[in-house]
Amino acid sequence: MKNKRLEADELEVQRQEVLKQWSTGAGVNLEEAVTYHKAMPAEKVFAAKLAKAKAEGATLAQPRGGTTLLQEQIDLLQYLQDEGGADFLPTTIDSLNRQNRYQEAEKVIEDSKKAGHSLRNGFPAVNYGVVACRRIIESVNLPCQVRHGTPDARLLAEITLAGGFTDFEGGGISNNIPYAKNVSLEETISNWQYVDRLVGLYEEQGVRINREPFGPLTGTLVPPCISHSVGVIEALLAAEQGVKNISLGYGQCGNLIQDIAAVRSLTELGEEYLAKFKYKGMMLTSVFHQWMGGFPQDESQAFGVISWGAVAAALAKATKVIVKTPHEALGIPSKEGIAAGIKATKQIINMVRNQALLNSEELEREKEGIKVETRAIVDKILELGDGDIAVGTVRGFQAGILDIPFAPSRYNAGKILPVRDAQGAVRFLDHGNLPFDKEVIEFHQERIAERGRIEGRDPSFQMVIDDIYSIGKGRLVAIGSV
Repeated sequence: MKNKRLEADELEVQRQEVLKQWSTGAGVNLEEAVTYHKAMPAEKVFAAKLAKAKAEGATLAQPRGGTTLLQEQIDLLQYLQDEGGADFLPTTIDSLNRQNRYQEAEKVIEDSKKAGHSLRNGFPAVNYGVVACRRIIESVNLPCQVRHGTPDARLLAEITLAGGFTDFEGGGISNNIPYAKNVSLEETISNWQYVDRLVGLYEEQGVRINREPFGPLTGTLVPPCISHSVGVIEALLAAEQGVKNISLGYGQCGNLIQDIAAVRSLTELGEEYLAKFKYKGMMLTSVFHQWMGGFPQDESQAFGVISWGAVAAALAKATKVIVKTPHEALGIPSKEGIAAGIKATKQIINMVRNQALLNSEELEREKEGIKVETRAIVDKILELGDGDIAVGTVRGFQAGILDIPFAPSRYNAGKILPVRDAQGAVRFLDHGNLPFDKEVIEFHQERIAERGRIEGRDPSFQMVIDDIYSIGKGRLVAIGSV
C-alpha cells in the first residue's frame, strides 16, 4: 500500500469484483452516469454551490437525515427543502449498508414495506440501486450528499455517484477509527483510494464530485490538531487519486475563539500541504459540525446549543454548517425537528453574516498554535512513511503519533486525554505519544492547571468525565462533578 494513483487496469479489476458484491451493482454504467451528470442542472451540483458560497463568504446549512423506504426519503428531503429551507440535502445511509450487510438490509426493506413505515434509520442505497437514487435526485432542486460511516464504501460510491449524488462523505481514517473495532488502516485506506480514484475518473470527464472527510471523528472533545491532521492526510490521499473538490470538516468544541481559529486554520493547512506536494487545481472549502456530543433533553436548551454552533460557523465563515436538531437527546428526530434546527441556524447566520469578523491577538495565537500542533503530527507521519503519507499514517497510528480520543478501534493507541481549560477550549490532559515539543506541552499543562486552581481541584480524569457530560447538563465547562 502506497499513496500512489491506482492504474486504470488495477482499478478496473477491482471494479468488476466490487460491482458483483450485490445485484444492484449491475446497474452501474460509468459512461452513462457521466452523461447523466452532465445533463444535471447546475443548481444540483454540490461543488458549484460550495464554490459560489466560498467566493461570497456565505455559510450554507445542511441537515442529516435518512429513512428505510424510498418514498419516505423523498418526502423527507422535499420537506427539508421546502419547509426547512436547507441549502444542501443529505441522504444518511443505514447501519447495515455501512457494514456491507446487504441481505439483512433487504429484509428490513421488505418488513418496512409490510409495516407501512420505515423500521430503521438511514437509507439503504446499495439495496435500492441506481434508478432509485436518481428518483431522489430528480425529486428535489438542491445538491445531495451521501453521508455514512462505511469502512468499505466502494459499492456505495459506485451506486450513489452513478445515481446522481454530487458529494460523497468519508475517508480511510475518519470512516474507520471512530466507527470500527477490528478493521485495519491498510484495508480502509486501500478501499478509499478506490473511492477517490472513482471520483477522479468522474472529474477527468468533466463531472465535479465533492469529497468531504468526516471532520468530527469521535465527536466529543476532539482537539483541533487531531481532526485537522486527519483532514489534511485524507485530502492528500484524495488528491493523489485525482479528486479536485474537497471539503475539510471540523466538529465544534464550544469555545468561540478556538472554534473560529480552528475553521480558519483548517483550510489554510490544507492548502499548505496540497501546495507542498504540488497538487494543482484544487478547491478547498470548510465544514463546521454543530456540537456532536451529548445534548440537553430540554428543547429550549437544545436550541441554545444549536444557536451557539451557528454563531461560531458564521463568524468563522465556514462554507457549510452541518445542523443538529432540538431532539438530539431524545432519539431519531422528526422531519419537523430537523427543519426547526435548520431554521434556527439560518436565522443566526443571516443575522451574523454581514458583521465584521472577530479578530484578536488571542484568536491569532490560538490559530497559530493549532497550526504548530497539526504540522508536528503530519510532518512526523510523513517522516515515518519516508515521504509517503499512506505508509506513514499506518505507522503513525501504530506509534501513537496520531491518536483519536475515545475511538473504538484496536488500531488506535487511545492514550490521549482531552479536557477543557477554564475558558472551555479543549486541551491535552495527557498528550500520549503525540510529537509535541516542550513548549506546546507546557502550554496545555498551564491552561489546565489554571482551571484546576479556579475550581479548587487537581486536574484529573474526573475532569474529562465531567466535560463529556457538561453541555448535556447545561454548561460548557463543568465546575466540579456534574
